[in-house]
Amino acid sequence: MEQIEQIKELLERLYVKYNHREFIPPDPLQFLHKYPNPADKEVVALLSAELAYGRVEQIEKSLNDLFSRMGASPYAFVRNFSEADNERLKNFKHRFTSGQDISDLLEVLRDVLDEKGCIENYFLLGYKETDQNIIPALSQFCESLLDRFMKSKKAKPTKGLQYLLTNPEGGSACKRMNLFLRWMVRKDEVDPGLWNSFDKAKLVVPVDVHMARLCKILGLYNQKTASLTAALKITESFTEIEPIDPVKYDFALSRIGILEDCNGKPRLQCQDCELLELCNN
Repeated sequence: MEQIEQIKELLERLYVKYNHREFIPPDPLQFLHKYPNPADKEVVALLSAELAYGRVEQIEKSLNDLFSRMGASPYAFVRNFSEADNERLKNFKHRFTSGQDISDLLEVLRDVLDEKGCIENYFLLGYKETDQNIIPALSQFCESLLDRFMKSKKAKPTKGLQYLLTNPEGGSACKRMNLFLRWMVRKDEVDPGLWNSFDKAKLVVPVDVHMARLCKILGLYNQKTASLTAALKITESFTEIEPIDPVKYDFALSRIGILEDCNGKPRLQCQDCELLELCNN
């Protein structure tokens, strides 16, 4: 109990220090705040999260490229997506995500938006308040979008599209989709919280190798891989600290990795790190 209180006090200090708009860049979250229309924000959030893999500088460059191709309203671009728009995205590339992968995703989203008006309403189809967390709804969301693609194209989805819609049922931590859900469900100075139909207590911490390392430093996790099991364990630990909002500290804690460039190895900079008192590296 004493250790939990110590960690909570530390995380609160990080939250107060870092959980402000000025610290968002170069995080892909910055792109949501460029659009005043909630419908645009929702589309931008999904695409920004989907491409949030690789080096931060490359993510930023790719998203600038993608949204410049989509024009002033990404939502309108998706709603009116056509073969001409497919051509416009043809030579887009972000690591192993191609323009065709993005086009395939946008075609499916176009039909979803035509039917439900927004992504939130579609995600709700798989959400149950009795579920322990949001993972079953996320699994249903990803699976149903891939099913829609297969029925529409009468073909199997490409590996690129499957990567964009990674299903947690396969054991993946699904960092990118859990990041999207954090943005959509939580609301504070950083997270826009566009969705009002979901309990933030059911969110799962977006875990990648960097977050896993930081959580190990805090003693919240000791596994070797950033799997779904690890993400759930980390979330369980954060729930002990902040039961109604276990993902509250995700943004602030990740700034240690992004802004302070923590690599888990002892360095001169460590003497000024907020985690020093708990770090055994």
